[in-house]
Amino acid sequence: MSRFIANPTPCGYSRRSFLWEAGGGFAGLPLIDLLSRDGFFSTRANAEELSRPLKAKAKYCIFLFMNGGPSQVDTFDPKPALEKYDGQPYRGTTKVGSNGRAVGYLMKSPFEFKQHGQSGLPISSLFPHTARHADDICVFRAMYTDTAAHSSGCLQLNTGSPLTGRPSLGAWLSYGMGTLNENLPNYVVMTDPRGGPIGGAPNWGAGYMPARHQGTLFRSGANPLLDLATPAGVSERTQRHSLDLLASLNERHLVDHPAETELKARILSYELAYRMQSKAAEAVDLTQEDRRTQEMYGLNQPLTRDFGSKCLITRRLIERGVRFIQLYSGGGHIESTWDGHNDCITNHKTHAGETDQAIGALMADLKSRGLWDETLIVWGGEFGRTPTSEGVGKQGRDHNWLGFSMWLAGGAVKGGQAIGATDEFGFAGVEKRTHVSDLHATILALMGIDHRQLTYFYNGLNQKLTGVNDHHVITEAIA
Repeated sequence: MSRFIANPTPCGYSRRSFLWEAGGGFAGLPLIDLLSRDGFFSTRANAEELSRPLKAKAKYCIFLFMNGGPSQVDTFDPKPALEKYDGQPYRGTTKVGSNGRAVGYLMKSPFEFKQHGQSGLPISSLFPHTARHADDICVFRAMYTDTAAHSSGCLQLNTGSPLTGRPSLGAWLSYGMGTLNENLPNYVVMTDPRGGPIGGAPNWGAGYMPARHQGTLFRSGANPLLDLATPAGVSERTQRHSLDLLASLNERHLVDHPAETELKARILSYELAYRMQSKAAEAVDLTQEDRRTQEMYGLNQPLTRDFGSKCLITRRLIERGVRFIQLYSGGGHIESTWDGHNDCITNHKTHAGETDQAIGALMADLKSRGLWDETLIVWGGEFGRTPTSEGVGKQGRDHNWLGFSMWLAGGAVKGGQAIGATDEFGFAGVEKRTHVSDLHATILALMGIDHRQLTYFYNGLNQKLTGVNDHHVITEAIA
């Protein structure tokens, strides 16, 4: 019912409007009493209280997302049995192949594995730069997930669920830990110039949380952020007055529509964009880096330039207090990602060649600048690949969600080790299997947060990144 302006009261309401709305309020009193008896309000308060972070370990998190699914038997999980039985049919019981694709023969890795560092951690020849940091890397060799499809696999690795609509890992960290800066986004995502991951923006969305916790997308190329410059002929004073007027109108609308979190986020984004006009442009300006640093990240080579630029921007954002940064390698579909159905060998040479130098440079740079112990690095894709070829006489590998590899480094990670194991061929995890949600619990622990206590009240439940099932921290990974 609309408000009447005839015979207004001092508060601005008409008598009829006041009685109407007050009557509705009286009807809500018994509802409040019933909800209080059921513990509704106390539960909500507890949820918010328990979401406070514990004593922090790492302050920042970098997620190197290898979109498409890297092959574990070609990267961090050597399998001598594949050498022995190369070219023979697989006669085991594990189901192989997906989506009706042809299953060929067992296929050895063409990449040589060597032991690196004092720990002797085996890493394939695909990653010579990353291998220099072997003693800092903790590999999870028995990762598994609940889906073999790219879209749902990416969502589960990012949000804990294969279904859309849940907050991403970065959103949870933004919500639980807050921001360390006022002039840049708290959560930044940089996708591949060949396209974003299948599933798109929900991979870095805020889900049912306020929209301010969602990731801010930085573009690939020379201009990561568009439209930051003030339009020609507009003074700073005029722009400030325009933003103040817009904020006033939005705030007035928000009074009558308090549940519109997208509007709240937009109000905040306008102010953040205003502050970013100087700070963000400076943060992504790689010409401020000396030639040696640029070459260390591979900016002088076409193959490594894009991912190298993203890694160097990442270091600069970490220095400026950005909490969570996610970088995607691989965009679009099939061979433009790590999805090596047709020719896994050439595919992995290409994508490892694009990324390895920059990852090694980022790790070395964080160490030299005193940021290593404050920064957690996560590497991996939505699943792995089968040890069998995809069809006879082909070098492609199909999806494998039953046993694949990911790694952590930095922060309080206990490096120089591999946790868990797959079977002799690398099909499925058989020892210390690690679900994606166990990985999330471990990441939160390394950031100083108990995954059981970081909750958000929604739909009558204390929602968690790790869901309702019993998931646990992999304590062996923590120093």
